[in-house]
Amino acid sequence: MKTYRPSKQRKRILELLRSTDTHPTASWIYDRLKKEFPALSLGTVYRNLRILQEQGEITHLDFGSTFDRFDGRVEPHYHFICERCGKITDVMVPALKDIEGSFSPELGGKVLRHRIEFFGICSECLAKG
Repeated sequence: MKTYRPSKQRKRILELLRSTDTHPTASWIYDRLKKEFPALSLGTVYRNLRILQEQGEITHLDFGSTFDRFDGRVEPHYHFICERCGKITDVMVPALKDIEGSFSPELGGKVLRHRIEFFGICSECLAKG
C-alpha cells in the first residue's frame, strides 16, 4: 500500500465521516469543510476520499446512484436504501459470520468479502404516503 503524508484536510474528512451516519456525498463533505479550509476544492475532497478508501479507513458505497456515497464505518454491516428519497441507513444486525468461507468451495475460489443491501421505502417516506 502506498504511504501518504498526513494531511489536516484528510484528517477532518475522516472525522466528519465518522461523526455522521448519513453516508454523505463528496459535495456534502466539501460544503461542510469549505469554511474551515477556504482553499479546499471538490477535487481535493475526492482525492482524499480515495486515499482514505485505499487505507481502509472508509468505504465507498456504490448503489448505482448518480452520486458516490461514503461510509466512515468500516466494520462489516449492511445498509437499507430508500427507493423513494435515496436515504441510506445502517442496518444494525450482526453481520453474517463465515459466509465467505461457506461459499468459497461452491464457487471454486476464495470469497474475500460480501455485501448485502436492503431496498424499500423508509419510514419517513411511508409517513408521507
